[in-house]
Amino acid sequence: MIVYGASGHGKVIIEILESIDTPRIEVWDDAPKPPMWEYAVLPPFSTGNNDDVVISIGVNATRKRVAERLAPQVQFGTAIHNTALLSKRATIGAGTVIMAGVTINADTKVGQHCIINTSASIDHDCVIGDYAHVSPNATLSGDVHIGEGTHFGAGASAIQGVRIGKWCTIGAGAVVIRDIPDYCTAVGVPAKIIKTREP
Repeated sequence: MIVYGASGHGKVIIEILESIDTPRIEVWDDAPKPPMWEYAVLPPFSTGNNDDVVISIGVNATRKRVAERLAPQVQFGTAIHNTALLSKRATIGAGTVIMAGVTINADTKVGQHCIINTSASIDHDCVIGDYAHVSPNATLSGDVHIGEGTHFGAGASAIQGVRIGKWCTIGAGAVVIRDIPDYCTAVGVPAKIIKTREP
């Protein structure tokens, strides 16, 4: 597996891959950087390695741009920590990373190039759009939908059935009890919209 991006997020992905005994791990980055532990940081496409790629960039919009740039040249894999509990009826898109202690329940659909971060809990029938990030210790009750590129903050929660639009930001610790439109930032308990940006 190729980890694209020598960052703190990349460190976590490397340890996910180690947890599942990935036989070969390479780290690529566009800029010269020091090694990440025993892994040299290499220029992209410098080795002829055609293993699957996971993009280790935490910023959702940047991860999307890189994925679109790389898509014609690589295949994307997934990185799922060996302590994650995934329903056999959940589906996980290419390029997605699922970190330690995550629970994903039945008939949930996680899109491509998502981050499901440490100890997040996602219940049945949820839909997570491409490039979304569900942060550490976040909780989604059943049938919650999160749109493309949305960042659902650390420790935030959503009651069953709510719909959160694309490219939203839900603040850390927020409690979402009603739908949130596209491009909104919502914070607090209960979550209230404090900002809407242009697409």
